Amino acid sequence: MNDALSISAAIKSGQTTAKAVIKDTLEQIDRLNPLVNSLTTILRDQAIQDAEVLDRRLAQGEYPGILTGVPFAVKDLTDIQGIVTLAGSKINRDNPPATADATVVTALKQAGAILVGACLMDEYAYGFSTENSHYGASHNPHNLDHVAGGSSGGSAVAVAAGLVPFSLGSDTNGSIRVPAALCGIFGLKPTYGRVSRFGTFPFAGSFDHIGPFARSVSDLAVVFDCLQGHDPQDPISSDRPPALCFPELSKGLSGIRLAVADGHFAQGAHPEVFQALGKVVDALGITAKVTIPEAHRARAAAFLITASEGGNLHLERLRNRPFDFDPATRDRLLAGALAPANWYLQAQKFRNWYREQLEQIFQSVDVILAPTTPCMATKIGQQSINIDGVEILARPNLGVFTQPLSFIGLPIISVPVHLPNSLPLGVQLIAAPYNEALIFRVAKVLEDQGIVAAPVPNLINGSSVYN
Repeated sequence: MNDALSISAAIKSGQTTAKAVIKDTLEQIDRLNPLVNSLTTILRDQAIQDAEVLDRRLAQGEYPGILTGVPFAVKDLTDIQGIVTLAGSKINRDNPPATADATVVTALKQAGAILVGACLMDEYAYGFSTENSHYGASHNPHNLDHVAGGSSGGSAVAVAAGLVPFSLGSDTNGSIRVPAALCGIFGLKPTYGRVSRFGTFPFAGSFDHIGPFARSVSDLAVVFDCLQGHDPQDPISSDRPPALCFPELSKGLSGIRLAVADGHFAQGAHPEVFQALGKVVDALGITAKVTIPEAHRARAAAFLITASEGGNLHLERLRNRPFDFDPATRDRLLAGALAPANWYLQAQKFRNWYREQLEQIFQSVDVILAPTTPCMATKIGQQSINIDGVEILARPNLGVFTQPLSFIGLPIISVPVHLPNSLPLGVQLIAAPYNEALIFRVAKVLEDQGIVAAPVPNLINGSSVYN
């Protein structure tokens, strides 16, 4: 019972209990977490207590929710009542514990899910590899010598390694989609503002999204449906009524206009990346192509805005505790804090123009496909990758295909593609704002055809093989 819906159904039917599921989950965490370094906080006693309460409610004839008894984990920038929200940092250790759960945690608990822990991340969410100087690196469960991607690497690993059926991450420039691709699972970056960020530690306010990881399209849709909706505590929360995606999964591709992104998204990557994309494109019978103009400038502008907003957020910490930062994070935040204001303003003007260009494209196309990353997972500690004969830095360039799309808050699912004798890769399914249902329908068709899938690896003696 690896998927959330099966676990919930088994508990509600009496085949098992929430307490038994949680005890099994904690045993799996104890066995595998030392290998993959995914969870940094384990809520052992609280999770068992929550499961016992849930079992009593079921015995009394109550219906706790669609995710009854399903264990989950969250990225460690998410407030958990009674726990210090570290956000991958050393500095935050000195903060008091959170006084309440984040809105997204509350929503999942109301659906019956049981929180078992918080997951490792790049410090303050500024990174694409989850190699953290304070807490170590998360290890890719498909090959433990390789990175998990980031900054939500621990959350992705928790799902990919089979510790929990779903988890939450955050995505500013690709921090859900990159680890989803490299770990071989499904990851959703919703429309900007569609899922509350209240109670989560920010990075760059005009980019930050919260979204789920899962091993099936159905689980991903159900979790998103539990999360979406207006939250008056989040100033950018959309007041558009929720539009449930799970009921849409059976509708297939009818009426959906598909195209593949060319230009920026058709170059600058290893051959396997385009092989994976081609596998998906062929399965869907796509022949149309679209050009997203100035995507490389969108990426540059995203870098600038992210660094500026992040640098401003951490200005006091940079002044008072510079040597308590991860050095790589500190230097980038300092650069952002020192960026001239007119650069930031110009990047925001370009952002408005770029949004208008995508709005025009979506007049004739419903879903666009593009690679998620330019390569498979690099080795832990690897500094560079060779793309078309040119050595480039590995960590910042893992977001070359995700950053231009985060820039304007589009909904995107990264679907996992597993090539023979290869680490996993991902393909982005991209739609106009508030059109999550369309990308879920495409993902479900691909899953039903066996083109995309999220197998759980067997972790054996420090290496891994598929079941």
